[in-house]
Amino acid sequence: MKITGKQIIGYAKTTGGSGTFKSSIVTEDNSGPYTFDEGSIANVDEAAKKATSAFKTYKILPAADRVKFLETIATEINSIREALVAIAMKETHLPQPRLNGEVDRTINQINLFVNLLKEGSWVNAIIDRANPQRQPLPKPHICQMLRPLGVTAVFGASNFPFAFSVAGGDTISALAAGCPVVYKAHYGHPVTSELVGNCIAEAARKTGMPDGVFSLIQGQTTESGKALVTHPLIKAVGFTGSLAGGRALFDLAVKRDEPIPVYAEMGSVNPVFLLPGMLKEDAIGVAKSLVASNTAGVGQFCTNPGILLMIKGADTDQFLTQYAASLADAAGGSMLTASIYDAYCQGISKLKSSPTLKSLGTGVSDGENKALPNAFKVSGADFLKDKALFEEHFGPVALHVIAENADQLLEIAEQTPGQLTTSIWANQDDVAGFKDLFDILQEKAGRLMINNVPTGVEVTHAMQHGGPYPATTDSRSTSVGSQAIYRFVRPVCYQNFPQQLLPAELQNDNPLKIWRKVDGELTKDKVA
Repeated sequence: MKITGKQIIGYAKTTGGSGTFKSSIVTEDNSGPYTFDEGSIANVDEAAKKATSAFKTYKILPAADRVKFLETIATEINSIREALVAIAMKETHLPQPRLNGEVDRTINQINLFVNLLKEGSWVNAIIDRANPQRQPLPKPHICQMLRPLGVTAVFGASNFPFAFSVAGGDTISALAAGCPVVYKAHYGHPVTSELVGNCIAEAARKTGMPDGVFSLIQGQTTESGKALVTHPLIKAVGFTGSLAGGRALFDLAVKRDEPIPVYAEMGSVNPVFLLPGMLKEDAIGVAKSLVASNTAGVGQFCTNPGILLMIKGADTDQFLTQYAASLADAAGGSMLTASIYDAYCQGISKLKSSPTLKSLGTGVSDGENKALPNAFKVSGADFLKDKALFEEHFGPVALHVIAENADQLLEIAEQTPGQLTTSIWANQDDVAGFKDLFDILQEKAGRLMINNVPTGVEVTHAMQHGGPYPATTDSRSTSVGSQAIYRFVRPVCYQNFPQQLLPAELQNDNPLKIWRKVDGELTKDKVA
């Protein structure tokens, strides 16, 4: 459990560059903050080269070997759960129940990919049999499957120290795909990151994975992150964080001599459309649900409902009154880092200075440097005039937009940029009367909900956690659920290959007994 403050590069603990940075928490003996080496360009180069060497072996390992590796990662994490949660509570100010739940989610994510690998059909094996008698030319034997893309760089999130961090969905989906990972730890929780990094390194040792299949780079500056994205041996990037951060990495990646994909999840305001029929039925209940969602975790979720949209009327007034009353009882709290808290305060000051916004209410402050929940309201006309109001403010704040009529609500929906989620609160009358709204919103978000808050992302096969830009850099991908594996693979076609040279997934005998598409039809049968 000793914290070294060094870089984890394959099986080695390596010193960083000339600089260091301090953790936000003190050591176990109270001698002062933990000190961490600042990751250097040389560290990144060593990690990328080790990972590339490991890829030669790792990419051809049987799926069963990767299964053992992932299962052992989960076991290692679970074995130090109490220590991990205790450290993360100090580093992130998140409560114990939330962090315990997040460890469970991290382990469940790993198990999801374990089961995906065991079943095996995710490789999308396709076989088109030869037809030598075809005229005017014979048809060759052609088959295809998905193969790992290469060494993957992963950048962790501040707000999920486990589930979107060192052993989070990006790392595990890349490892499941057969891609070594070089992970850039978030500076907000370096102690937690080293502990989880040790779990992955130990799991690699115990299961005989090649040296370099996983590395962890610490750093507070942007130097090592830039070096990672621009390193010629890196073949893909996974990122969870801000729009500015994700866009910066994307721009670096596309300017390389060999451009590479960046799968950046960059946040969202997650607009919530409150339709008149539902507000007439339950304005009070809806308001209470949305206050709870907006202020949960001090509002530090990428799916936080940041913009609530409704049509002017008596039921809307009742909703706003109840929202303000519920918000007045909602407590703030310490945010993840001092810089995040400062950014939140600056954002609130900007909103307060707007001539078109009016305060709807505030929550309860329980001390200095604690984020105070806020809500504002604005007319639909003024909202449409100010594109800056569509921007995310990370924290417990919501903007209530009151449209003049249904047409203006539809106009706002049309103008809404890409989102991770969008929610509609509607009764049966609303469903019949607002079909155009449902059609519009399908083009705006990756996940649509009826009568649900957007916070709470299930880890399932069907989950889509992504959306059109600026929510993500690639709306075709997800960072949650089993479909996340497809970010780190590419299709490879084999034509006229002898059976002994084909991967097991494509051999005629189907030794893995997986579902395959043979001549256009799904089957587990052998190929004659």
